Amino acid sequence: MSPTHSSRRFQFTRAAALALLAALAAVPGPAVAWWNEEWTGRKPLHVDLGPSGAGVTVPVSGAVVLVRLHAGNFKFEVAKEDGSDLRFVAADDKTPLHFQLEKYDGLLGEALAWVSLPELPAGGKTDFWLYYGNPKAPPADDPKGTYDQATALVYHFGEQGQPPRDATSGGLHAAGGALASDGGLIGRDLKLDGTTSLTIPEGPALAWTPGGQMTWSAWIKPAAAGSDGVLYARRDGARAFLIAFDAGRPYLEVQDGGEPRRASAITALPAGGWHHLAVTSADGLTLYLDGQAVATLAGPLPALDSGATLGGDPGAPAAPPPAKAAKGAKVAAEAARTGFKGEVDELQIAKVARGAAFLQLAAATQGTDPGKVLTAGQDETGGSSGGGYFAVILRSVTLDGWVVIGILAIMAVVSWAVMVTKAGYLGAVEKANDRFTEAFRAHSADLPRLVGASNGTTPLGDATALRDSPLYRIFQIAAGEIRKRSDGRAALHAESIEAIRASLDAGMVRENQRLSSRLVLLTIAISGGPFLGLLGTVVGVMITFAAIAAAGEVNVNAIAPGIAAALVATVAGLGVAIPALFGYNWLLTRSKEATATMQVFVDELVTRVAESYSERAIQERGRQAPVPLAVE
Repeated sequence: MSPTHSSRRFQFTRAAALALLAALAAVPGPAVAWWNEEWTGRKPLHVDLGPSGAGVTVPVSGAVVLVRLHAGNFKFEVAKEDGSDLRFVAADDKTPLHFQLEKYDGLLGEALAWVSLPELPAGGKTDFWLYYGNPKAPPADDPKGTYDQATALVYHFGEQGQPPRDATSGGLHAAGGALASDGGLIGRDLKLDGTTSLTIPEGPALAWTPGGQMTWSAWIKPAAAGSDGVLYARRDGARAFLIAFDAGRPYLEVQDGGEPRRASAITALPAGGWHHLAVTSADGLTLYLDGQAVATLAGPLPALDSGATLGGDPGAPAAPPPAKAAKGAKVAAEAARTGFKGEVDELQIAKVARGAAFLQLAAATQGTDPGKVLTAGQDETGGSSGGGYFAVILRSVTLDGWVVIGILAIMAVVSWAVMVTKAGYLGAVEKANDRFTEAFRAHSADLPRLVGASNGTTPLGDATALRDSPLYRIFQIAAGEIRKRSDGRAALHAESIEAIRASLDAGMVRENQRLSSRLVLLTIAISGGPFLGLLGTVVGVMITFAAIAAAGEVNVNAIAPGIAAALVATVAGLGVAIPALFGYNWLLTRSKEATATMQVFVDELVTRVAESYSERAIQERGRQAPVPLAVE
């Protein structure tokens, strides 16, 4: 390998390295994704289903998790007074989550939000974000979208001075004398004294088919230990469904035209403590207490299409007359008509049988010690100070997009290095050609002297200064061919002239190859860059729509960042191709000019060789002494 070629290779490597360093310096460091730049603050939230949290060993679907905010874990002063700027976003920082804001009191520093988490993996942590700090944000509270289609009724008992209202789309609002009051487990709750009750209207969402599925759940707090009373009752003729207490023990009773069937818990509940009570119907009925099954009842769920009562059983059979009934039967009948005494919170009824994991998660996240299951991280600031729209787009780019952008970055670095080194080389060629042309035309009248002169003492100038000139190298080829065929006294015949021209043409081909070397890398960048960018865009759009399909809904805030981020790959592809296209055309034009200069010089040189070494020219020189051959 010649020293000149090694030097050029070193220059290209150095230029490529410098371009790569510049590209790396221009690329922003790893940025933490930010859902929407208009929100200035956010807080990470974590739901732990592992052994240290809820201890749930199977996945949970359709969960609605309670998020409690207080002065110890949330800065109420940086959010809007009514909390209407609160937003919950999935871990991908793209998908907004449906939520219901049951309570928000910035003055007292208390807030209750129910957040829909459609899928929770078993035994692990699920992360999501709470965004806040946008004074222009409209309310996004969406109770009807928070609960899935299987949820038939939800009472939070958060209303003041009026019966509870159904939070679902069913609209089964209660009526009656029992009203909510402060001091409940989750905000306000319902106080029952055994005489007042609530009436739950009938509706298609609460229609139970024979042997169908359902889930009933509520938080209860008995007023006294060992008390009796009906908590929930639903009757339709000879069919009935009851959840009640007998000597402090919760029990489930079902009647389907025959004798009542009952399943009771073994342990009585103490007074003054909150407990999660639930009943599910699938293959039989199961009574749950604090997320654990405590009793089962064989047989199907009875068909019921009537209203229900919370806090009593006004439709229970009357007590038999004293003369016709035993004392024990009379006491049992009267106890059956007694309403529950205590407090009730968060009543939910579903049209499907929720799994044990679902109930276990609800008991863990809504109870008195939810901190081990749902935890909050440190607040983060960002938003509009984080770089504008372009920063939002970059933060939304997915892994496949970064892979394509990385490949395009390498192509860009290579193309820039080619353009820099090739521009420098062509500049050196043009300067050396001008220097050689000026010297050659000044001495071309005595061509035999130039051909016979030593490289180091040639009248053309210093050979080192002319090494970048293709014309000089072509002239050296011609001089070598002439010296092989003539000593300066013998004429060159036509065949020799043609042989010299063939050698010059071959040398010119090699020079053209040197001029166009590595330009193919620019053509690859021009043609391949846009196609690679288009590939990244198509894949990004596919992933975005797949995520929408998985979520089961269309949301502009979820679509827009993904589509915009997908288009970044196309922009990157064009960013590689456009500079390469301009550089390629510019370099190609200069290369063609150098080629044309060589072609003109070859024609001129061959003509002068034919004139200088013809019979007539030799005779005119009078058989002078031979010119010494050049030393290579």
